[in-house]
Amino acid sequence: MFHKEGHKIIGFTLLACLLIDLLAFYFIEKLWVFQLILTATIIFYILILQFFRNPKRSTVVDEKNVVSPVDGKVVVIEEVFEKEYFKDKRLQVSVFMSPINVHVTRHPISGKVKYSKYHPGKYLVAWHPKSSEENERTTVVVENDVLGEVLYRQIAGAMAKRIVNYAKEGEEVIQGSDSGFIKFGSRVDVLLPLDANIKVSLDQKVKGGLTIIANS
Repeated sequence: MFHKEGHKIIGFTLLACLLIDLLAFYFIEKLWVFQLILTATIIFYILILQFFRNPKRSTVVDEKNVVSPVDGKVVVIEEVFEKEYFKDKRLQVSVFMSPINVHVTRHPISGKVKYSKYHPGKYLVAWHPKSSEENERTTVVVENDVLGEVLYRQIAGAMAKRIVNYAKEGEEVIQGSDSGFIKFGSRVDVLLPLDANIKVSLDQKVKGGLTIIANS
């Protein structure tokens, strides 16, 4: 199954690849050159399909747990000062997504969306220390009765040129449901209360909607 954000790109890419292959078939005489072009377009199309895949995840909804919003690798676990919303210290867990990871963003907890904002910005590499403050990004805060307020931030990387955010202030959301999508490489920061019990470690691979990254 493919994410709705990729439907137009998948269709356009298919047509473009077919056109390239058709032109190569009629105008290139050397068989090996045509076969090389055909192979390249097939590989490219498969990569596009892989990027926009949207596997179904059976999230076990639990208000005591915070699940990873995305697939990827944990690259940061540290105490930081959060400037935008809380304006105090929080525990930050950051997950880096490579271009081959699933790029669907899922709600890490169930609850009410208290804050949702888009910020235009730069396209520094996702692991750059200033990317969470200077890159294109969206910030969402969800609150429930057990965990309180949890903030998560989609951050564009050097390749990502568009962030999609579905969270709307005031709506009730379910843990593990779609919250957004980041196109082509990025990072997600999760900002937790200082007393949260972190359940992941640096360099650990996590799955969006499945891996528990912290609990109360």
